[in-house]
Amino acid sequence: MSSIPVVDLFSGPGGLAEGFAGYRDATGQPGFRIALSVEMEESAYQTLLLRAFLRRFLSTGFPSEYYDFLNGDTREEPDWAKRYPEQWQAAVHETRQLRLGTSEATAFLTARLQQLRDQFGDQIVLLGGPPCQSYSLVGRARNVGNPKYDANTDERQLLYQEYVRALRDLQPAVAVMENVKGVLSARHHGKPIFRHILRCLRDPGGEKRYRLCALAPLEAGRPLNDQLEPRDFLVRAEDYGIPQSRHRVFVVCVREDIALEVSADSLLQMEKTASTVTVADMIGDMPVLRSRISRGDSEAMWRYALNRACDQLRRVPRSGMTDREKQRFQYALVEARLAASEPAPPYHGANGASPPTCANHLRDWIHDKKLKTLPNNDTRGHMADDLARYLFAAAFARAKKRSPHSSDFPAELAPNHANWRSGKFGDRFRVQLSGRPSSTVTSHISKDGHYYIHPDPRQCRSLTVREAARLQTFPDNYFFCGGRTRQYVQVGNAVPPFLAQQIAARVWHVIERFNRSRHQTLEGSAEGQRGQPQAGRVSVPEMAGTA
Repeated sequence: MSSIPVVDLFSGPGGLAEGFAGYRDATGQPGFRIALSVEMEESAYQTLLLRAFLRRFLSTGFPSEYYDFLNGDTREEPDWAKRYPEQWQAAVHETRQLRLGTSEATAFLTARLQQLRDQFGDQIVLLGGPPCQSYSLVGRARNVGNPKYDANTDERQLLYQEYVRALRDLQPAVAVMENVKGVLSARHHGKPIFRHILRCLRDPGGEKRYRLCALAPLEAGRPLNDQLEPRDFLVRAEDYGIPQSRHRVFVVCVREDIALEVSADSLLQMEKTASTVTVADMIGDMPVLRSRISRGDSEAMWRYALNRACDQLRRVPRSGMTDREKQRFQYALVEARLAASEPAPPYHGANGASPPTCANHLRDWIHDKKLKTLPNNDTRGHMADDLARYLFAAAFARAKKRSPHSSDFPAELAPNHANWRSGKFGDRFRVQLSGRPSSTVTSHISKDGHYYIHPDPRQCRSLTVREAARLQTFPDNYFFCGGRTRQYVQVGNAVPPFLAQQIAARVWHVIERFNRSRHQTLEGSAEGQRGQPQAGRVSVPEMAGTA
């Protein structure tokens, strides 16, 4: 079976597309190829465009100039349009920066989807994750305090309609729609919006209807469509080898003619992995980096701030800890003190691109032997006073095997925050625990590093973009364009590519099974006609063309 074309809407930096493009069948051939990606945000679009360009070199390897750029051998990114005009133009044709829902985007998409249908027929896959800010639990909690916010007039709540319109026009073999967990409980004009979305996906209004399938239903073998409960569509990424507790909704729409021919529900259900992938597995061997100091940064200032933090924590009472926990806490402080007495590590451009220590399949997905340093791996600046809080949080996590609550912090380390002791922000300083999957990497990491503290007490900082990208399972050679804030947003909004690859495998098997069944039916019809009179006989190629 040849590679199946894919249309990816609301693409972000391309996490879903990367997983599908990276899937290989049993013979090692690509199962899918990206035909169109659409994204509105400038930085994410530039990331998407660059990756689309690089996919032109999958059979021969990425250009050497790309590695020179990633490894810092050249300061400026090469002008790819001049060096590789044919491949660059192909990438430009594949990707579009458009705000879906506008008249311009609708006109373009209508014409392009018709072209793709004319070219590929019914053998196409549709992907997409409509913007989720108005559905997310965190976003809704923030909007509660905004008297001017009205969810019923938030246009983002209705962008799923653009996905449904594409489903109607394209009539793909399979479509995969992703969204945040909060969509399960979101309401529009007082009514649950998710059940309405499901009805629209089943019947998008065109010639074809769809069966809805769940990748990880609560009960294996649960029937399709109306028998599925909304929570059946929830996928817990940590159950499938992703080093992150990320719970997202995935609805797989299988065209009815395919669903009737094959057992799509059983073919699509994913198998849980036997072992958990942890934060330490993914970032434990990455280069040691220091945080920057937000005001007056220098190596000397960093060492002074870290020494001062160690002095503060030496006097902190450790009530509520066992002797063993006190010992582990003390060892963490000793490590930090030693780090403060030695030459400061760099805050960016550190040599080393060690692979993660996870299982082979994920390690091979992440690691690139041609990298001498990891891109997008510079640290952000922190207030000097926060270094003591970060150090306490990391040492506490080392001792207690959990991240500290605000009530665990000594009074002298309490931030000047009105709600600090109210319990509303009890996990204001959250350490990503070495021995567990990380908490959900969200776009909020771009605004607040306190929720993403590195577990190593020596480093006293929040995660870099590259560390967050590893927890999201982006390959190390996946470069994120734009400023660091936009890079964080891209990583936080993306679907983990390694999870997307597993979804791609299930989708490929559904379509492959259907094509095999259809081929056998055609062969049977042809065999039965061999003994019939030649007049009026239809050839196999003609039959295939009208199927």
